[in-house]
Amino acid sequence: MTGPEETPQEKPLLKVVKGTPDDHQLAALTAVIAGLASAAPVEEKPEARSEWANHARRVRRPLQHGPGAWRASGFPG
Repeated sequence: MTGPEETPQEKPLLKVVKGTPDDHQLAALTAVIAGLASAAPVEEKPEARSEWANHARRVRRPLQHGPGAWRASGFPG
């Protein structure tokens, strides 16, 4: 059982496997890794664009004559 002044051991973020780096070398390594982690590109999903914003809708097709022509003039397809 741990008391209020005792904390459970946490897993270290970095572990030196070989060599004995001094404090300055560890600080430099930590800065480089933190910089690389913050510079990693975040993959963002492109927003779905509304069909009203589609530039192809600005190009008008020739209007058809005959029955149902008024309906065909308003609906793309």
